[in-house]
Amino acid sequence: MAIIGAGVAGLAAAVRLAVAGHPVTVFEAAASFGGKMHEFSLGGPAGAYRFDAGPSLFTLPQLVDDIFRLAHREPTDYFRYERLDPITQYFFADGTRLTAWADAPRFAAEVEAKLGVPAPEVEQFLTRSGRAYDATAGTFLHKSLHRPGTYLRAETLKAVAALPSLGLASTMHARHQKAFGQDARLVQLFDRYATYNGSDPYQAPATLSLIPHLEHGIGAFYPEGGIYAIASSLHRLAEEFGVKFRFNEPVREIIAAGGHITAVRTDHDVYDFGLVVSNMDVVPTYRRLLPSHPAPERTLAQPRSSSALIFYWGITREFAELDVHNIFFSQDYKAEFDAIFQQKTLADDVTVYVNITSKKTPADAPPGHENWFVMVNVPHDQGQDWAALTQRTRRAVLARLHRALGVDVEPLIAAEKVWTPPQIAADTSSLGGALYGSASNNALAAFWRHPNFSGRLDGLYFCGGSVHPGGGIPLCLLSAKIVAELIG
Repeated sequence: MAIIGAGVAGLAAAVRLAVAGHPVTVFEAAASFGGKMHEFSLGGPAGAYRFDAGPSLFTLPQLVDDIFRLAHREPTDYFRYERLDPITQYFFADGTRLTAWADAPRFAAEVEAKLGVPAPEVEQFLTRSGRAYDATAGTFLHKSLHRPGTYLRAETLKAVAALPSLGLASTMHARHQKAFGQDARLVQLFDRYATYNGSDPYQAPATLSLIPHLEHGIGAFYPEGGIYAIASSLHRLAEEFGVKFRFNEPVREIIAAGGHITAVRTDHDVYDFGLVVSNMDVVPTYRRLLPSHPAPERTLAQPRSSSALIFYWGITREFAELDVHNIFFSQDYKAEFDAIFQQKTLADDVTVYVNITSKKTPADAPPGHENWFVMVNVPHDQGQDWAALTQRTRRAVLARLHRALGVDVEPLIAAEKVWTPPQIAADTSSLGGALYGSASNNALAAFWRHPNFSGRLDGLYFCGGSVHPGGGIPLCLLSAKIVAELIG
């Protein structure tokens, strides 16, 4: 069988299918594996800075471990990680600083001390978040929502029955406002979890308020060597099971006849395959690779998720007050999301995320320096003037960091690279650079995501962030698991 794309979902699917006995060939347009999960280095006067290009947060590490165990391998022989504590340093626009500890009671105590919200209220909210996750994850994340058999399971019936109480009729912001309306900063903190799947907390259903459980109930983790280690370890395992990788060889067409997949065409050859798994964004899969076949237009027309504007900076000093994950909030979160999702632009005041892997892997920066991955949530590309937006946003980011840290960061930048939505689209074949496929800004968004199989072409399957169950490392890994189970 053929897999199109060596992103993390494509790698995970390749391993699972190879372990099941299928001969697998992975076609990748780039020179190496990883997709958005690739790495690169920038040179500076004092030495090199290494960066993870895309994903930076790692949750549900057992989903990676499960792949190695499926292959009868010891996970720690390939891949190691540690639980982060603290998880995130928060910097609010009014000057308040708050540490998100991994331990929920300690985090709740921190919230009470810094924001004045009683700790029992925070703990109660996190407990409800955990219950919502436990009630729904087994069905809505681990199984196909597009096979009738899924809905005949007792577990599914319980999950469906629980949905009304989980907030489909309300929004994330409304739920957080109801829980913590006495402090807008805490509402903002929990609203930010909508960005984990590229959505707007003022539109996304309250069901997504289960996301904080991933960090505070299960944990946030740091892979030894950085996020790229996930892709690297899966690629190594895939090769051990005989998976063939054809890099620098993009698929140009998926060929079908009589309703069945028969081959894929590249610039080098036509390869006969009766099974194809596309890890490519579902929209370009149909538009570019299947142009003569009917596409599920209603599904493809779903609103796209947000993208990212990322500055990679080599910084010539260390900041003791910062950690691996750091958030610098804007003053007006509503205006920021309205700008992204309604006006398709960026607000003047933006929330800034800074990831610093050299805090855990010192070799990622020269001694006494740090590697800053600086990200702002932005709309996906729809023809905006990204050169102008990038310049304006860079100034806003530097101003926000200056206010929070009391340091002018710009003179400390010894190396720099920028990744814009058009570049993300070109480099990863994601429509408009949308990081998570479609957004989750309505109650039925989960059901409108493209299924992990084609209903029209026998032998065509899909994995990755643009299809069920969604974007982000854990959901991409689960999409590979679902595909492998569907193929058998």
